[in-house]
Amino acid sequence: MTRSAVLVLNAGSSSLKYQLISGSERLLSGLVERIGEPGGDPDHAVALRRILAGLPEDVTVRAVGHRVVHGGEAFRQATLITPEVLSALAELSSLAPLHNPPAVQGIEAALASLPGVPNVAVFDTAFHATLPPKAYLYALPYRLYTQDGIRRYGFHGTSHAYVSRRASEILGGVEKLVTLHLGNGASAAAVQSGQSVDTSMGLTPLEGLVMGTRSGDIDAGAVLRLSEKYGLQETSTLLNKESGLRGLSGVSNDLRDVRAADTEQARLALAVMTYRIIKQVGAYAAAMNGLDALVFTGGAGENDVQLRADVLSGLSFLGFEVDAAANRVSGKERRITTPQSRPAFVIPTDEEGEIARQTQEVVGR
Repeated sequence: MTRSAVLVLNAGSSSLKYQLISGSERLLSGLVERIGEPGGDPDHAVALRRILAGLPEDVTVRAVGHRVVHGGEAFRQATLITPEVLSALAELSSLAPLHNPPAVQGIEAALASLPGVPNVAVFDTAFHATLPPKAYLYALPYRLYTQDGIRRYGFHGTSHAYVSRRASEILGGVEKLVTLHLGNGASAAAVQSGQSVDTSMGLTPLEGLVMGTRSGDIDAGAVLRLSEKYGLQETSTLLNKESGLRGLSGVSNDLRDVRAADTEQARLALAVMTYRIIKQVGAYAAAMNGLDALVFTGGAGENDVQLRADVLSGLSFLGFEVDAAANRVSGKERRITTPQSRPAFVIPTDEEGEIARQTQEVVGR
């Protein structure tokens, strides 16, 4: 008996991640690396043909779902890919020059290798398309928004969408929720009645919380001064690849390594990161005029016991009280606050499953 499945693709500049999903079942997953490099496949098309050759014989690819980082203002939901859509995605590359071009290459490869199979673009930014202007506008000359698209877009949308929907299912509905996607990249979202109303990442994924190698929030004046001293390219590298936990701790971008180092500098880096998270949650509670629940997800959010305990301790004024025994369990969906506390959950994210779900919704429409 033949099964139908969605092939989820996440194309990087030299890589192609994939998962084959049928309903709630993961049939296959993997990663092709070194594309375009010595010893690797020459391009994404060849890599995809190799992936397709290894699919189970009893599976038919019903649709292909592509992770696309930036949809700008043009794409507010998952979208069936047409020639016009593909052209628009290429034009949006100026907003995500490192991410959108590889996604376009992955889409072109899938269209060529699977003729007649619908392809769907699922955007990291789409979940945050519901932000109101007061949340997404910067206090810059308005023409920079209308002419150049300079505004907050937000990212990690598939993760925030999945965990916020799952939290609502667990609670039987939730009005005011903050979701924390904490990993090497980190972001927070304020979710009201199922819609994102604010988020910590901005025009790019550099803004917001302290991350593995990204600085997060920083005075624009500091960026100008760094650019004057080091130049634009070196400053970009510094802020994106040499800052965050790695820069502050002097140890690593990996939270586990920073904790293990147990130096004064490493402890300071952890304190800054935790403080920023607490401050962000408090700001979103104010923005929504209340907070009903909190969700931790992402690699660190799902697995770092101490980080969750420290964040909840700093939010006791909102009625959170950690359940130490529940919090010690890692990698599983669970409530980690006491029965009398405001609820906080760990919900392992499922970005590929969310992409597959949204893809199925589009091709079923």
